[in-house]
Amino acid sequence: MSLPADLRSWLAEQERNELLRFITCGSVDDGKSTLIGRLLFETGQLSSDQLAILKADSSLHGTQGENLDFALLVDGLSAEREQGITIDVAYRYFASEKRQFIVADTPGHEQYTRNMVTGASTADLAMLLVDARKGLLTQTRRHSYLARLVGVRRFVLAVTKMDLVDYARAAFDEICSEYALFAERIGIESWLAIPVSGVNGDNVVTRSEATPWYDGPSLLDHLDAVPLDLGADALKPMRMPVQWLNLPNQEFRGFAGQIASGSVRPGDEVRTLPSGRVTRIARIVTADGDLEQAIAGQSVTLTFTDEVDCSRGDVIAAAADSPEAADQFEAAIVWMDEHELLPGRGYWLKVGTQTVTATVQEPKYEINVNTLDRLAAKTLSLNAIGVATVTTDREVVFEPYAAEGSSPNRVLGGFILIDKLTNATVACGMLHFALRRALNIHRQHFDVGRETHAALKGQRPAVLWFTGLSGAGKSTIANLVEKRLVSRGNHTFLLDGDNVRHGLNRDLGFTEADRIENIRRVGEVARLMADAGLIVLTAFISPFRAERHMVRRMVPAGEFIEIFVDTPLAEAEKRDTKGLYAKARAGELKNFTGIDSPYEEPEAPEIHIDTTKMSAEEAADLVVEELMKRR
Repeated sequence: MSLPADLRSWLAEQERNELLRFITCGSVDDGKSTLIGRLLFETGQLSSDQLAILKADSSLHGTQGENLDFALLVDGLSAEREQGITIDVAYRYFASEKRQFIVADTPGHEQYTRNMVTGASTADLAMLLVDARKGLLTQTRRHSYLARLVGVRRFVLAVTKMDLVDYARAAFDEICSEYALFAERIGIESWLAIPVSGVNGDNVVTRSEATPWYDGPSLLDHLDAVPLDLGADALKPMRMPVQWLNLPNQEFRGFAGQIASGSVRPGDEVRTLPSGRVTRIARIVTADGDLEQAIAGQSVTLTFTDEVDCSRGDVIAAAADSPEAADQFEAAIVWMDEHELLPGRGYWLKVGTQTVTATVQEPKYEINVNTLDRLAAKTLSLNAIGVATVTTDREVVFEPYAAEGSSPNRVLGGFILIDKLTNATVACGMLHFALRRALNIHRQHFDVGRETHAALKGQRPAVLWFTGLSGAGKSTIANLVEKRLVSRGNHTFLLDGDNVRHGLNRDLGFTEADRIENIRRVGEVARLMADAGLIVLTAFISPFRAERHMVRRMVPAGEFIEIFVDTPLAEAEKRDTKGLYAKARAGELKNFTGIDSPYEEPEAPEIHIDTTKMSAEEAADLVVEELMKRR
């Protein structure tokens, strides 16, 4: 069945319409659901029956808030629960005669600030809702700051529920004056305040006679007319993070991904990073055939004129203007997890298509969103915003998130942090710049390497990592193992928890953060000793799986051998040769593992020793036997 000519024409016109992405955010019960519902109805997205629900809600307006049935139609939090998602946003689609819209509908509850950040990360505009009766709240300031931080440059201050203050100009002006001061302090230059009533539709789609003192546009008129930075990314230098290697047959080798910025043509000179190799583009391949040019936003497969090694996580960039690669950065971080940041712990960091291990140092400061003061902070908790140094285990290709006079570099400047154990997204961040020391420090090559050191000693290096509760017998067994290895002619070194705290780690306490730093330092020392060809034995409680996994990744595969000295807590307390459990039970020793600090048992240790079934001598024999089998 063919479409009527006028309908085909209308559809073609809609396809040509510009697309505006915007986010709605505010506090709980600020009228967001009603306002979005009014927009959807006036643009034909809600039925008259649903509008009737909205009108019926007006009788409850100001006492119980919004009718629950209507709120369920548009509320982001409810939609999240239905969709089974946690850190995400409910997106709504509608269109006017001039423009198409995607609105990120985020809940106003403080614990869901992370959802707001997710929605703002791709938005062109932020619509901040403020209840005319309540004025600016902390959430208004927090959402404004976060939206500005992630690159939103245009804002609408929708002062809602004007009907409940009798459309008083004074209430509106007071809110505008207060927000103007805050906006100036955080660098918001483009914003417009509009007095609205979602229930009555005042100034939502058309100008209202109830506000004769307001001479600005209606909300929809403003959304239709607000300028867009169309093509901004296309004007930047060419960048394409490689998503995968495309090898459909032996004669074709292509590199697939989405072009993040700029444009590319066959024959263009490009550089692959972080290797720095320079080559030229041979073809731009798509499912519909080769292209003569590809621009930002297009997903393509690029082939090179030369055989150049390139894989997922690498970046293909304009050779004459390529980004940096570094492993230490200053970054702004928005913490989004209920468990606070643990400085020194290893997290997965994803920037573009690159995934690396990263550690965050103790924050330089945390930002108070109300006063914008910089506060001293040891860590970051849920919804906290801070600035800290981030270190990665290898160089990543990046660009500063907020470049002067340019749209944000969201692909190579924004990142997320992921907990390695739970795979939960715990934070998002914006890279400011690479630290100078990172640019000036380079690995020095030496002709005598770990293979030579090991060959001289006639052995393969290893890290025997003994872990277990205090009093489990780790040091005793490790000592016996070392004696047996030495008697066989092996070259060893034993690192003990107590001994290390007398020197290298004497500045560390027993807080969770200090325990993490303790293990990180020991892991680095163990790695250096293994590089020297030694068999390294370490006897540390090392209570957290994440840090044991971090050390495992420091050494080549197969060299880290986790040995779980498994002793029940009751048995360890019976031994208590140092009297530590007694002090912990009496409250004299805080953060003691097994009492008021957790111990996370290894899930798949290479060697499991049950000290209730074997003696220390038998355990040592088992370790040596297993080590020899593995080597």
